[in-house]
Amino acid sequence: MRRGMSYLVTGGCGFIGSHLVDALVARGDRVRVVDDLSTGHRENLAPGVELLEGDVGDRALLREAMEGVAGCFHLAAIASVERGVREWCETHRVNLSATIAVFDEAARIGGLPVVYASSAAVYGSNADLPLVESAVTRPLSAYGADKLGCELHARVAGVVHGIPTLGLRFFNVYGPRQDPKSPYSGVISVFCDRMLRGLPLDIYGDGRQTRDFVFVTDVQMALLAAMDAASTDAHVLNVCTGQATNVLHLAETLGEIFGVSPATRHLLPRAGEIRHSLGSPIGARRTLDLPSPRSLGDGLREVVNWLRSGSPPRPPPNVNPADAVPASSDHG
Repeated sequence: MRRGMSYLVTGGCGFIGSHLVDALVARGDRVRVVDDLSTGHRENLAPGVELLEGDVGDRALLREAMEGVAGCFHLAAIASVERGVREWCETHRVNLSATIAVFDEAARIGGLPVVYASSAAVYGSNADLPLVESAVTRPLSAYGADKLGCELHARVAGVVHGIPTLGLRFFNVYGPRQDPKSPYSGVISVFCDRMLRGLPLDIYGDGRQTRDFVFVTDVQMALLAAMDAASTDAHVLNVCTGQATNVLHLAETLGEIFGVSPATRHLLPRAGEIRHSLGSPIGARRTLDLPSPRSLGDGLREVVNWLRSGSPPRPPPNVNPADAVPASSDHG
């Protein structure tokens, strides 16, 4: 990716988005962010970054945001499975209709490249592990269905409108700035926070369900490389490690880092929870020339150090705890 360019990041005040913004700024790029601050935090932004506060589906705002940029990283979304159940039309508007609006504005400008966030949720419950990009997609949530819809409309964007795109199917992303007090947080930040406070870890079911945990800086590198790889072929790539970790092992690893034996409480299994999720990283490593991912132990130590360094931002107001994606089955 050329240095010293100007890029738009939607959702740039959020967990993944703010890490991407940091990397762009560090490379000498100018960055403009669109974020409604419903789950992101203004204080996550590096100094000098332009923030346009508002709805990513606002066409006038998008038009202003895309003026003069060399590319768009589209990360804004409502990632709550439960909210997708209760507010099906609204989450669809943000997760899919707004993505089409991004593509449409990119077409108006004349083929602006768009790198966008998809999700492992498009696979649903699929036993053909590790999941490769050609695996059958059968999402089990409105969120997953909308992310799959984004991929289909990206193909239309390329074939009909000549827009270069690349979609990244994030698996379970974790790292600093994933607020453990937010109902949208993942299992790793929640477990780390509870261990710091001497509280037991809640494990749903037997704890042998597995996930592919990928550190946020590995996601950051994939996003940066994806801008150069965007094409009208509308490819999608997994962003994952190819390593399966069950929840019990996660708790044990954290216990080793903290030097204690973690106390655990087993709760009833969550209805409809995917038992195993594991991706193949081969396609992304070949296409994007990515290095080996951060090990789980090193990533966990970085999260613990971040939490120990001070209190993370407070969760946004008016967020219903029921909106949380199940901690053991969330996707980035």
